[in-house]
Amino acid sequence: MTKQNIILNANGEEFVRIPDECFENLPDFPYQPNYVEVGGWRQHYVDEGPRDGLPVLLLHGQPDWSYLYRKMIPIIVDAGYRAIAPDLIGMGRSDKPTNIHIHTVEQHTDWLNEFIEQLGLKEVTLFCQDWGGMIGLTELAEHPEYFKSAMASNGSLTYTPEPHFNLTMGLNRDDYPVDNDAEIRNFADFLGMVQPLMGEDMSGFFQKWMEYALTMPDFKPSENLIADAGVSLSDGEIAAYDAPYPGPEYRTAIRALPSMASLIDVERALAAWEKIKRFDKPFLTVFGEFDPLIGQKKVQDKLIDNIPGAKGQPHDRLPAGHFIQESKGEEVARRLVKFIDSQLTQV
Repeated sequence: MTKQNIILNANGEEFVRIPDECFENLPDFPYQPNYVEVGGWRQHYVDEGPRDGLPVLLLHGQPDWSYLYRKMIPIIVDAGYRAIAPDLIGMGRSDKPTNIHIHTVEQHTDWLNEFIEQLGLKEVTLFCQDWGGMIGLTELAEHPEYFKSAMASNGSLTYTPEPHFNLTMGLNRDDYPVDNDAEIRNFADFLGMVQPLMGEDMSGFFQKWMEYALTMPDFKPSENLIADAGVSLSDGEIAAYDAPYPGPEYRTAIRALPSMASLIDVERALAAWEKIKRFDKPFLTVFGEFDPLIGQKKVQDKLIDNIPGAKGQPHDRLPAGHFIQESKGEEVARRLVKFIDSQLTQV
C-alpha cells in the first residue's frame, strides 16, 4: 500500500478512495454517482427513478458492487419506483477503510441504518442477496418501521437460530495475511481444490473460502461471477466488476467479508431472528436452485416457515446460481415489480 493513497477521515481512520476514472464507460451502467456520509465514510449509491416513487433498496454482497443491479434498475424505474443501490462501505465507489477488522455484519448493519436515516427513506421495499441479505434482513428485523415489504434472494440472517455453517469462530484475520507466494491464485483453481468439501453441508468449503479470500494475492471479483451457474460476461463486464479494486489497497473489504461469518455477535443475531419472526408485512423469497451455499432450499424454507409476512406469497426457485441478479436479473426484477404492484392493489 502506498502512503500517498491513504486518506484520514474526520475520525482519524485511514482509508483509500477509488479514482473516478476507474468507472468511465462501464457497459450498461450510465448512472451518475451519489454520495452520503455514513460513519465518517463517503458511501456511494445509485439513485434512479422518481424521488416521490416508492423506494426499492437493492443490497449487494461480496465481492461485487452496485453494478450487479444494472439489469434490474431500468425495470424498477420503468415501473415508476425509485431504485436505490448503495455500495457497501469498502466496496464499489464507496470509501475503503484500510483496517480489515472493521468489517462485521453488525457494523455494516449499523452503517445501513444510518444510510436509510440519512436519505430519509420510508415505505421501503428491500431486495437483498448474499451478505446484503445478512445485513439487510438484520436491519429489517431491528427496524421494521422503515420497510413496506421485502424480497430475499439467496440471502438470509446469520442465525436462524442455528448458524448456516459450522465454522471456527473468532477467526483472527491477522493470522491470514496476503500470501504473495501462493500457488493457487485464481478462483477456478480454488474451486478445484475444495471440490471434495462441497455437498449438503458446505461448512468445510466455507471455512476454506474465508481463509482463501483473506490470503489470495490476485483477488479478481469477476472470477467469482464467471464461475457461477448461468453467468456469461463480456470483456467489458469483467472489467466493470473488477474496476473498484485495481490494487491490493482497495481490496480490504472483499478479502474480509467472508470471515464476517466467524465474527458474529451471537446475542444480537439471535435477537434479530426472534424479531424477524414478528415481521408480518409482505415477504417474498425467490432463490437460485443452483446456489449450493445460501441458496439451499432448507435456507429458503426456514424463512418462509418462520416469517409471518411470507405466508401466501408466490415463493419460487429459479434455474440460477448464487449471483441471480446477473444470470436472471430481468426475470427477478419483473417479479419484484409484480410483488410491489400487488401490494398497491390490496390497499
